[in-house]
Amino acid sequence: MTSVEEPARPNGRTRDAARTKAEILDVATVEFARAGYAGARVDEIAARTRTTKRMIYYYFGGKEQLFTAVLERAYSVIRQAEQELDVEHLDPIAAIRRLAELTFDHHEAHPDFIRLVSIENIHEAEHIAASEELGRIGSPALDVIRRILETGRKSGVFTADVDAVDLHAMISAFCFFRVANRHTFGALFGRDLVAPDQRQHYRTMLGDMVIAYLTADRSADRSADRSADRSADRSAD
Repeated sequence: MTSVEEPARPNGRTRDAARTKAEILDVATVEFARAGYAGARVDEIAARTRTTKRMIYYYFGGKEQLFTAVLERAYSVIRQAEQELDVEHLDPIAAIRRLAELTFDHHEAHPDFIRLVSIENIHEAEHIAASEELGRIGSPALDVIRRILETGRKSGVFTADVDAVDLHAMISAFCFFRVANRHTFGALFGRDLVAPDQRQHYRTMLGDMVIAYLTADRSADRSADRSADRSADRSAD
């Protein structure tokens, strides 16, 4: 990375560095989400801020580092929301529903986050893999899910043999698809997945699906497994 000295400020004025960086990240988030990593231009980002291209390079080092910083901030927002989630006082069913609703609400409220994640997947997560901050940030939701699953299994409410990562993927998949695919889904099936009058329907449906999976009566599955085992034994004989 080329070293860039701090640009001189006109008329000797000083700027709040944190505020300047936040402004750059705000504009960069919109630009990367709109144009993608390849299509976004630092010149355009500078033109839309009250700063210069040189100042952007001073603070972030380059386009790649700027995009990584945008991703880091985008992920930190949802991780902060997960950390603040309080479900300890709820029973396992209510707790897992609340967690699913948190993901639903966040993804709906942050469509730029969905676009940024889609773009990073196109680039095979190379920026996330190279980010020490994202490597440390983890997901507080996983710890919450583990505790809820453990409580639900001990009480006999949850029957599914699923770990926290798989359940997190299940919840995120519905929430992500609903926002990321709204246009193609609407064009193909004539239904707007983010229509305001359908919001509560989909929010409730997500919770219902997750809870139905976690609490399903699996006695029929176990009987089928035993029958399959017996058939396999007879075949072996």
